Amino acid sequence: MDKETLGSRIREQRKERNMTLEKFATAVGVSTQFFGDIERGAKMPSVNTLIKIVNNMDISCDYLLRDEVVAAKPYVLDEISEKMKDLSPQHLKIIKDVIFVMADNFMAIEKLNTELEE
Repeated sequence: MDKETLGSRIREQRKERNMTLEKFATAVGVSTQFFGDIERGAKMPSVNTLIKIVNNMDISCDYLLRDEVVAAKPYVLDEISEKMKDLSPQHLKIIKDVIFVMADNFMAIEKLNTELEE
């Protein structure tokens, strides 16, 4: 997991809840300095600290780890949909075409790798 991405997502969620860094660090039971390091991507939280973070934010670990966890696929799809919601139909078609080509290429590469392993 990319520490910077995780930290950025944690910061984003904290700010959406209008919580200061100090207040949230206290709620999680870590120092303000350490929590700031997590948000900046300088440090990775332990599993216990991550559990405290998601419980205090009332979010799922899947949401924070969506690039790494297979079960988090709906979060990734929602994120993509949100990013594209204001695009024109022409731009959406271009994106769809690119995604289809990329998906086909990924599947072909996976198939080739499977054949080479056999």
